Amino acid sequence: MGIIWSLIIGGVIGWLAGLIVGRDIPGGIIGNIIAGFIGGWLGGVILGEMGPEIGGFYIIPALIGAIVLVAVVSLIMRSVGRRNRA
Repeated sequence: MGIIWSLIIGGVIGWLAGLIVGRDIPGGIIGNIIAGFIGGWLGGVILGEMGPEIGGFYIIPALIGAIVLVAVVSLIMRSVGRRNRA
């Protein structure tokens, strides 16, 4: 049950980060889960362990890390899209 709970929380974190940034993560729900997991790791590296922990994720650092990740991925995707059109 722990893995399923982590997948759900990772997906929600990735989804919330996409809503906050205003960009969708490529890959749909799988992309959201991956963004949540990578964002959780990135946020833990940047901010450490702070705030409430749910499903193995410290929510505040994970959300901030996922927001950074979504912003960077959307900038990269936007620049690749421009190069392909030109």
